[in-house]
Amino acid sequence: MMVSIHTQRSQFFFAGGGTGGHIYPALAVAAELTRQQRDAEIAFFCSSREVDARILAGQGYAFFPLPATGFSPHPIKAMKFAAEFFKSYVFVKHVLRPVRDHAALIGTGGFVSAPAILAAHALKIPVYMLNVDYVPGKANRLLARYAKTIFTQFDRTGDFFPKHRDKIVAAGCPLRADFAAPDPEAARRALGLDPDKRVLLITGASSGALSINQAMVKLLPELGAYADDWQVVHLTGQSHFQAVRAETEGAAIAWHTVDYVDAMADLYAAADIIVGRSGAVSVAEYAAARRPAVCLPYPYHKDNHQLLNAEELVKSGGAVIVDDVIGDNHKTAATLMATLHDLMTNEPRRRQMARAARAAARPDAAQRIAEAIAR
Repeated sequence: MMVSIHTQRSQFFFAGGGTGGHIYPALAVAAELTRQQRDAEIAFFCSSREVDARILAGQGYAFFPLPATGFSPHPIKAMKFAAEFFKSYVFVKHVLRPVRDHAALIGTGGFVSAPAILAAHALKIPVYMLNVDYVPGKANRLLARYAKTIFTQFDRTGDFFPKHRDKIVAAGCPLRADFAAPDPEAARRALGLDPDKRVLLITGASSGALSINQAMVKLLPELGAYADDWQVVHLTGQSHFQAVRAETEGAAIAWHTVDYVDAMADLYAAADIIVGRSGAVSVAEYAAARRPAVCLPYPYHKDNHQLLNAEELVKSGGAVIVDDVIGDNHKTAATLMATLHDLMTNEPRRRQMARAARAAARPDAAQRIAEAIAR
């Protein structure tokens, strides 16, 4: 969606994308900015990946897909990176220049944010950063010098910005307003769930998680023993949907296979146990949903930031961690089943974990961040 913005109202630009984790917190802050300043205008600089357009298309905001890609040391890929970075930088400057006197830019991380932040800095537009992962990415670390304020989810994240501690505000992870008043019955109706059975929710976030999907399929026979009291909602991701549906068809336990759900607050509220990854937004959502969570951190990140995200929720008592063992899906499935058995048969423990998750939530994060940016 390509539009020009030339009014004298307050202009807030968000830069980031490639995953829902870079977009959903920005959308939460954008909604709060609009609530606080009704004449404010919002726009997004995002990646050209399909997930960005799918999330942003129905939000009512202008968005500009940038051609920027992640850096690679491979000579040809490095040349492409440089060319697309420069193209993105020039384009962002073109969009920002007419409104630079009454604009602010909020970078949410990822390769898309870098050219946008540099362009805003060159135009002397105030830059803010939103870093919801425990461990900041390379772009945020390199560009922190240009930020007026760096908003983090976790207190300890400030340790990764030793030269910029005075800029850190540990405000929490901004979540969409529907997490404040979810409608679990709407999710139950939409999915045709049995109102008399508890819900085990499996989610791989917006893109799905192949190894979690595979582990759950392996557990089909054992989960059949819980069919009288439980049902499964399996959020597979679009690329894995057909395969999982074929594998789970005819399962002894009621198995509702879904490729994508936008109303996640409602779905979390309908769940009794949540199993999923531990991206920064996911762990914040688990806490806000007040549901016990089983976290399987993505195992391929060199900095283990999903593990560190999950450990923060584990410390509060709201989650447990199961290792997603690389190359040994059978071991992952066995450990996961033991954990699920303990939770599915122990209602007092589920209630205790739910209370702990609620205490860890920061429901005012979007409001605090929006107020600071709009000053």
